[in-house]
Amino acid sequence: MTIKFGTDGWRGRIAEDYTFDNVRRCAQAFARYILEDGHAGESVVVGYDKRFASEHFAAAAAEVLAAHNLRVWLTDGATPTPVIAYAVLDTQAVGAINITASHNPPTDNGFKVRDHTGGAIAPAGLKAIEAHIPPPGAVKRIPLPEATETGAVQTFDAAPAYIEHINDIIDLAPIKDAGFKVMVDAMWGNGAGWFPRLLQGGRTQVSEVHTARHPLFPEMSRPEPIPPNVDVGLRATAEDNADVCIITDGDADRLGVGDENGQFINQLRVFGLLAYYLLEVRGQRGAIVKTLSTTSLLDRLGELYNVPVYETGVGFKYIAPKMTATDALIGGEESGGFAFQNHVPERDGILAGLFILDLMRNLGQSPSELIETLFARTGRQSYYHRIDSDFPEDQKESIMERVESTAPESVGGLALLSVDKTDGFKFKLQGGSWLLIRFSGTEPIIRVYCETDDKKRVQPILRDGLRIAGLQ
Repeated sequence: MTIKFGTDGWRGRIAEDYTFDNVRRCAQAFARYILEDGHAGESVVVGYDKRFASEHFAAAAAEVLAAHNLRVWLTDGATPTPVIAYAVLDTQAVGAINITASHNPPTDNGFKVRDHTGGAIAPAGLKAIEAHIPPPGAVKRIPLPEATETGAVQTFDAAPAYIEHINDIIDLAPIKDAGFKVMVDAMWGNGAGWFPRLLQGGRTQVSEVHTARHPLFPEMSRPEPIPPNVDVGLRATAEDNADVCIITDGDADRLGVGDENGQFINQLRVFGLLAYYLLEVRGQRGAIVKTLSTTSLLDRLGELYNVPVYETGVGFKYIAPKMTATDALIGGEESGGFAFQNHVPERDGILAGLFILDLMRNLGQSPSELIETLFARTGRQSYYHRIDSDFPEDQKESIMERVESTAPESVGGLALLSVDKTDGFKFKLQGGSWLLIRFSGTEPIIRVYCETDDKKRVQPILRDGLRIAGLQ
C-alpha cells in the first residue's frame, strides 16, 4: 500500500493498514532521511502511548533504526508526547519517532516524527521522509534482544529530566500550597498520574478519572478533549466540588479545561487565557503563533501588548518551524495544542495545565471569572463551535471545487470581506467573525468552524458553512 504522511506523520487503522510491516517501512524511511543529513551513528528517541500494541510497534521501529547505524533511546513505558519531545533535547538526539494516534478513534494508531528540536517536521521534510518509504519486504532490522545486547537500543525513563526542566519553567510550590481541588481527566491516556506526581506534598488535592490503560476508550468516542468525550470528567468535577477540571488527550500533548461548575471552556478561550497569563501575569514578551482556525482574541492581545501575531496553516508542522524562527512566546491551535517559549516547540498539555492553575492562583479567580477578565481586557467576546462530518474520499475534489466557486455576499448575516485559502477556505466576515471549511489532515473528515462575538450568530454561520460545503 501507499503510505501518505499527513499533519504529524502517518495514522492508519490497526491491522488493516497500520501493520508491523508498514511501521517498519516508515521507520526505515525516517532512518534514511536522517542518514541523508549526515547523522550516522547518532541517536533517535522512540516513545509510545497506551493504544493497542503501541509498545510492540515502538519496538519494531527501534529494530529498524538500529539496523541503520542509529542509536535508539526507547522509553521504558507509555510516555506523554511532550516528555518524549524534551527527551530529544536531553539526550541530544537528532529526532524522535512517537507511536501514537493522539486523539483518533480506538481503531487507529500512528507514527509521529520529530526533528532535533523535539518539534514537528516541516511539510518539505515530511515529503522527503515519505519519498524514502521502501516497498513491502525491503526493510532491514536487527531483532530487539540483539540490538539491546549490543547497546544499539537502550531503554530509559524520560520523566526525571522533563520534571527537572518543568521546575525551571514554573515554580510549582505556590500551586501546591494554593489549596485547590483539581480534577484531572486523563482520557485513559499518557497523562495519568502526572498532575498528582507534580503537585503532591501541599494543600492542593488532585483527583483523577480515566487513568488505566484501556485502548477502547470507554465513556468517550475517542480521547479528544472536547464534548461529549469529556462529559464524564466534567460531571465528576461538579460532583466533587472541584475548582477546575484539567483534561489531557490520549498522548497528553493537548489540553481541555472545565470550569468550577463542570462547564467546558473551549480551546480558543483557553488559548487566550494562556497568552494573557504569559503577557500580563508573567510579563513575558514574544511573538504569538496561531493557526488560522483559532481565536482572533490573540490578535487583540498582540495589539494590547505590542507583540507580533503570526497566522499559519493548521498543524504543528507549520507552527513549530514558525515558533523556532521567531523565538515565539506561545504557539497553538484550535484543537487544544499549545507550545511555549524556553521549552520544546511541541504541544504540551501538562505544562499548559500547570499554567492555567498558576493563572488561577495569581489572580485569585475561578476559571469562569478568568474568562470574564479576558473578555474585559480584550474588549470583545468569543463564541466558537466546530462541526465534523465524514465524507467519501472520492468526493473530496468535488467538495473543494464547490467551496472554491462559492462567493456569497454574506455568511450568517455578516458581510463577507475576503477568503483566505492558506489551509482550506477561511471566510473573513464583518466585525472580526470568521467561518473556516477545511479537510482534516489525519482523518477522512471535513471540518466547519466559526468564531464570532455574538452567540446568536454561531449557528447561522455554521448552517451557511454546511450549505457552502454541500453538507446540508
